[in-house]
Amino acid sequence: MSKKPMMILIAGPYRSGTGDDPAKMEANLKRLEEASWPIFEKGHVPMIGEWVALPIWHMAGGKSVGDKFYDRILHPTAGRLLQHCDAVLRLPGESKGAENDVRIARERGIPVYFDISEIPNHIANPT
Repeated sequence: MSKKPMMILIAGPYRSGTGDDPAKMEANLKRLEEASWPIFEKGHVPMIGEWVALPIWHMAGGKSVGDKFYDRILHPTAGRLLQHCDAVLRLPGESKGAENDVRIARERGIPVYFDISEIPNHIANPT
């Protein structure tokens, strides 16, 4: 059991395998978001890099996937978030970005989970 709520980065495919099709990317984001509720129910704070990066990208002037701001913002945001996260949940599917998140997490000694069932529950009122 976890003594404090963890912030858990949910890592998995977003752009990978979509051919930059916005509908496919949206479907991938929805799959990432599906893991947020079970993490929250365990007493933790779910985080998805795109939740943070996409608004920044739009405010920077980003217009289309792969434009001059996209690579400058999307993956670096996850790297910065990992400085604040306590764990990573790696969802299935090929993704260079998610594999990079796992690599960074392991370098920093942050636990990497591959199934929600592996994530410990948070103790609401530790004694």
